[in-house]
Amino acid sequence: MDDHRVALRPPAALRLGGAAVAALFVGVGFAWPVLTIIGRGLRAGAVRDLVSNPGIRSVAWFTTWQAGLSTVATIAVGLPVAYVTARFRFPGRRAVLAFVTVPFVLPTVVVGAAFLSSLPESWHQTAGAIVVAHVFFNVAVVVRSVGGLWGQLDRGLEEAARTLGASPARVMRYVTLPLLRPAILGAASIVFLFTFTSYGVVTVLGGPQHPTIEVELYRRAVLLGDLPVAAALAVMQLGAVAALLFWWTRAQARRPRVVRLGAAPRPPGSPREWAVVGGVTAAIVAFIGWPLGALVLRSVRGRTGLTTAGWRAIGSDGWEALATSVRFALAAMIVATVIGGLASFTIGAGGRLADILDSGLMVPLGTSAVTLGFGILITFDTPPFDLRGSPVIIPLAHALVGIPFVVRMVVPTLRAIDPGLGAAAATLGATPWRRFLHVDARLASRSLLAGAGFAFAISLGEFGATSFLTRRGRTTLPIEIARTFGRPGELAAARGAALATVLLIATATAVLAVDRLRPEDAAW
Repeated sequence: MDDHRVALRPPAALRLGGAAVAALFVGVGFAWPVLTIIGRGLRAGAVRDLVSNPGIRSVAWFTTWQAGLSTVATIAVGLPVAYVTARFRFPGRRAVLAFVTVPFVLPTVVVGAAFLSSLPESWHQTAGAIVVAHVFFNVAVVVRSVGGLWGQLDRGLEEAARTLGASPARVMRYVTLPLLRPAILGAASIVFLFTFTSYGVVTVLGGPQHPTIEVELYRRAVLLGDLPVAAALAVMQLGAVAALLFWWTRAQARRPRVVRLGAAPRPPGSPREWAVVGGVTAAIVAFIGWPLGALVLRSVRGRTGLTTAGWRAIGSDGWEALATSVRFALAAMIVATVIGGLASFTIGAGGRLADILDSGLMVPLGTSAVTLGFGILITFDTPPFDLRGSPVIIPLAHALVGIPFVVRMVVPTLRAIDPGLGAAAATLGATPWRRFLHVDARLASRSLLAGAGFAFAISLGEFGATSFLTRRGRTTLPIEIARTFGRPGELAAARGAALATVLLIATATAVLAVDRLRPEDAAW
């Protein structure tokens, strides 16, 4: 983050305690499983089998090129939306930003189901379907990341270039894009990471003809019981993830410190600008609304017309899966909010400990959920740490992914607090704990609620790690959706679409509630 202003330092006991709790949780729940994977995956036999297997090489190549194509397509779609929402203030702008963000936190199986319902059958189980779904899923990364910087650029630089006779195209090429280059590269690396480690979308849309490393890892570990090769695949993926995170960090470090002169969005000033705003807005709303609308329609469409058969077929199993997802999401939200909130107050205070903790808490976000679930499965499988049958293992795994979102919501708010407020409270005789409770904690409460909502939404739709950790009687709604779409027949497709619609409504409601609470300077 460019703004390193820190809030009034909370009590030392809170800072150290929050850092210790967060480090312990991430160390046990993430670092230990990852080290277990590395230890098993680097065994000579597993590495040799991986390298010599032409099928694995083919899977790795497909995973890489589809991620590259998905990234280029996502950047191409996202940049016009980032420009319009960053530079112009127009009716519905905030609603458009919220609508664009909804796909990013939608369950991957819902996205897959939506495109199954909207794409022609000739596109089913094709690489093209995977790429289109990846663009839909990740366009918010470009809009939020690049748009956040684009809105801060000093427009005087562009106006000076135009005064010297540069055309709008030359201004874009030689002034704007060079300044945006670090943000674009950073967004591209994150999109590539998400598409490289995609699991749910590929499982639903790709079929057996187009497996990625994630799908092959699941097949080897769960279906074939080949744990050594599965571990080697996970190590391969972890290496790729580490390289991408390193590139992203370097790109962020090169972000220009731009002057906030004229950074506020302005109303479109000409018919041409209104046409650009209207055209881009209509196009992105149609692109996002088209598959979601098709999904809802598929849930009520039968061979002879509209029908409620799919909704009636949800049955007790489907509603129980929803209840299980909600219970797990509430538990994950509580854990992520408590640990992420404690860590945020430590990070917001600044210092070397804060920087280390901030970086460490972001690492689980960059690791695939399938790798995380596989690592937890093979780590906590023997007494006294056999948690395979415990109902707590799934919400704890979900909380690992939710914590970074809580931190990214709360820390910017803490760093924006005027230290003079705490100083005034101290002058009036308030103790450090009273200053913390009545200044920092109170001002951060809105952001903390937004982070809690994000953690709830993410847990509600989590699929990758859950597919490893779920047990009979604890089926979540995303797992039930994937199983339903795997069955043949018209009724199964309608039931799957109805289940996916239920999850879509629940997730979208949580995201829209979060957006009303989200501070303007929060990362998401």
